Amino acid sequence: MSGPTQPRKRIQQRIQSAQRAWRKRHSPTGMQFVIADSIDLVPPAWDHLTSGSSWLLSRDYLRVLETAGFDDLTPRYAMAFDGSQPIAAVATQLVRIDGRRLVPDTKEASDSGKPGVRGIVQSVRKKSQQLALSRLRGRILVCGNLLSWGQHAVALSPAVSREHAWSAVAEALYRIRRAERLSGQTDIVMVKDFAADDVAHECPDGIAELRDFDYRPMETEPNMVLAIPPDWLSIDDYLNSLASKYRSSARKVIRSVETAGIRLTPVDNLHAYQSELNALYQQVHSRASVRLLRMSPGYLPALAKAAGERFRCTVAMLEDQPVGFITTLKDGDTCIGYFIGFDYQVNARCPLYFRLLQVCVEDAIRFECRRLSLGRTALEPKAKMGARPEPTAVWLRHRQPVLNHFVRRLLSVVPHDEAPERSPFRKSRDD
Repeated sequence: MSGPTQPRKRIQQRIQSAQRAWRKRHSPTGMQFVIADSIDLVPPAWDHLTSGSSWLLSRDYLRVLETAGFDDLTPRYAMAFDGSQPIAAVATQLVRIDGRRLVPDTKEASDSGKPGVRGIVQSVRKKSQQLALSRLRGRILVCGNLLSWGQHAVALSPAVSREHAWSAVAEALYRIRRAERLSGQTDIVMVKDFAADDVAHECPDGIAELRDFDYRPMETEPNMVLAIPPDWLSIDDYLNSLASKYRSSARKVIRSVETAGIRLTPVDNLHAYQSELNALYQQVHSRASVRLLRMSPGYLPALAKAAGERFRCTVAMLEDQPVGFITTLKDGDTCIGYFIGFDYQVNARCPLYFRLLQVCVEDAIRFECRRLSLGRTALEPKAKMGARPEPTAVWLRHRQPVLNHFVRRLLSVVPHDEAPERSPFRKSRDD
């Protein structure tokens, strides 16, 4: 008797759980909401909630997003209140997507010259999925920031449970999406970026509450992070912590760039080089496998002005002409290795890209940060520097429940690299 009873009981529990989730999705939380088109229309409670969060949730930064001239990006903001108590601050972006920006331009080679029947079937299936993805058009509501990586989506009150707060976030996103119907339908909502460990059902941050609102997690490339010990006071301390082989390679990068006649110069007035830096950035952006959003030419100068001492830009000069640049941003105890651009012809003659990555380490030490966040591209060179992968995920929901599973399967074919294993530091450091 116990055999058939257990499966039946599990089925009943799943049905009851699905019914509870359906009622939750279709019932208001009872909270009050403020929805705004501009950060200057948001009440002062925003500043209180975000004061301990990322600078990328501050009014100063969000004004930059609104005024820097992004054609494809429309910011929207929401706040949730329980009576007079602010519960959640939510920063979102409405973006028009073109599926052609989500798949590589070049044809991928098969894993083997004779892949076998299973390999052929998998290859055909993947190519058909990529073709379908390339035809995807429409608008997506992003809770977070497409111009950064990390949790720059919400700030939650510590006075309420995380589950309660995330229910408020889900309702805020629903209200924003519905309010935007006059300017076009928004089919997909994405909440980004969270540590992949946070996608478990028993999530300490409470984001698993989104499951009841039909969101599901999808893992992306890891964020490459280099830990910065307090005893690193200069780039030499970093180099001396490397194992002999990696230290020799790193010093060779420095010598090669110097021998090529390239000078690395900190630049404060980015307006003076705006067109040159934008052209260098476009060289990198055009080669990216995923090109969801393109930086506007005025973004970095506006960001530099708003961020002040938090921001650094180093330009690589060859015969008084910019041939590369790297920007970094101090965000609490994290240094973000931000936008980069370089001349690929120059990089073919000397390791300019690797030298620009080293500048990020120098800036992180100068900022007295404890970690350097290098993002989700070029995983191999960042691993050689000593950065380690932090698994990350986004949460997705389609407005049509029947299409939810299909969209997640479709987006799963977006290029997703795995970080290589590297141990460039001396054993005492790795231990």
